[in-house]
Amino acid sequence: MRQDDPVNEADAVYSGPVPDPAAMRKQYRAEGLAEAGLAATPVEQFARWFKEAAIEARLFEPNAMIVSTADTEGRPSSRTVLLKHFDEHGFVFYTNYESRKARELAGNPYVSLLFPWHPMARQVIVRGVARRTGRDETAAYFRTRPHGSQLGAWASGQSSVISGRADLDASYAELAARYPEGEQVPVPPHWGGFRVAPEAVEFWQGRENRLHDRLRYVARADGSWRVERLSP
Repeated sequence: MRQDDPVNEADAVYSGPVPDPAAMRKQYRAEGLAEAGLAATPVEQFARWFKEAAIEARLFEPNAMIVSTADTEGRPSSRTVLLKHFDEHGFVFYTNYESRKARELAGNPYVSLLFPWHPMARQVIVRGVARRTGRDETAAYFRTRPHGSQLGAWASGQSSVISGRADLDASYAELAARYPEGEQVPVPPHWGGFRVAPEAVEFWQGRENRLHDRLRYVARADGSWRVERLSP
């Protein structure tokens, strides 16, 4: 290759040593999480941490969460999904009801949500039961989505096998011609929300020497919450 030849980034292969994950070390903070400072409910405590992650730490997409489901035979799968709403009734996300996650939730509604706020050495883990949101709630949220995202909900048969990217792009182009910018896109009948009603919510704060703080809210039958500390 001549010195003035353009470099194709796809051809540039890293040839150095592979980093050893076992040698990676980071000491977490000394400041911890105490029972006395917790909010009365896990959702209220989540709101505190979410505000800190979004406004104070300015994390990229702090509403990104790992959603873990399992099929009826117990085989798990995980993916990253964006949280779109939360309140005392639960945590809401939206998806294609024909996707793998939705099919698994139809057969096994138990789900785990993980918010990995690594720059803050924090995690929040929600364990609960997922139920579909009502169509009115789904439609109200769908109307707030950008026009392109509304078209994308129709264009993508999420989790299904396709022959190539060209088919997806062609489907989107056809929809964009049918529903140009400014024209209302109907809500897909196969698309909607899930609300995860929490049964347990763990707040994990990284500490020095791997002696992390782990405080977990567990739901009682009367609707109140018990707080327990877990060993790191």
